[in-house]
Amino acid sequence: MPHTQTVALPRPSKPPAQSASPWSTERVAALYELPFPDLLYRAQDVHRAHFDPAEIQLSSLLSIKTGGCPEDCGYCSQSARHDTGLKAQPLMALEDVLAAARAAQAAGARRFCMGAAWRSPKPRQVAAVARMIAGVKALGLETCVTLGMLDDPQARELADAGLDYYNHNLDTSPEFYGNVVTTRTYQERLDTLQRVRDAGIKVCCGGIIGMGEDRTVRAGLIAQLANLDPYPESVPVNALMHVAGTPLHGSRRLDPFEFVRTIAVARIAMPRAVVRLSAGREQMDDATQALCFLAGANSMFYGDVLLTTANPRVEADRQMLARLGMRVGDAACKA
Repeated sequence: MPHTQTVALPRPSKPPAQSASPWSTERVAALYELPFPDLLYRAQDVHRAHFDPAEIQLSSLLSIKTGGCPEDCGYCSQSARHDTGLKAQPLMALEDVLAAARAAQAAGARRFCMGAAWRSPKPRQVAAVARMIAGVKALGLETCVTLGMLDDPQARELADAGLDYYNHNLDTSPEFYGNVVTTRTYQERLDTLQRVRDAGIKVCCGGIIGMGEDRTVRAGLIAQLANLDPYPESVPVNALMHVAGTPLHGSRRLDPFEFVRTIAVARIAMPRAVVRLSAGREQMDDATQALCFLAGANSMFYGDVLLTTANPRVEADRQMLARLGMRVGDAACKA
């Protein structure tokens, strides 16, 4: 689609007020259509206005309960409905989780994220995770968990344990969602996000690209995220991991430049959010990741394993960041 010079776009450092002038899919799509150098220039301008452009936050992710999920998410190796060869495992012991958190901290992680393959947790499971949160917090790490759908008492219990962030991704746009998931509605995802907000927990919410969607769908996802009030403090951007046995395995591979464009558009639409490189980094070379940092990504998952799929090795990541002159920090918003 050719670039249209007459499309009115918001100034980079002053995004529209979410309540007065929301991001429409069309406005987001107009950003996608900018020439690549112009888009990255605008994204970098926004990034520098709110963050140190050479600082990156490192997060580590641990699967504390793997496999056996009853949902049918088409991308997920942990669904009991897909034959991926993954065996369900019980919830990890507290001592093992804390040992993994200490190792992640020693390797440079500032945030420790824990994921459990549940549709929604039972009360006893929430209580167990609350003890993990308290233990990880005592080490001096930020905490994030993803446990599926929550009710209000569960969200409050996690908040009382000291949880910093709750991850619950929208995955894709509302229009495309039914192509990916049928066992949970889009509104149920939004309801859980609101319960987390009401409990005083920060929101970590993003999506997955490369699931066979077109650019309009990607724009629709960014518009949904940007119009949350407030938009998420943390926005993970995932590239589909092609896991044999999942319905989305074999989907058309995403152009790396399109992934970089998505990072840049997310940065412009959500200027104060931490934008994280998440699943899919194993498939990216260092040059693509460097473009993502230039486009406004200022966090990445760090470690050898990302839930059940591979992630670039710790030493390789250290070498890449050193070559780029990037500093490890908290990625604190300055404006």
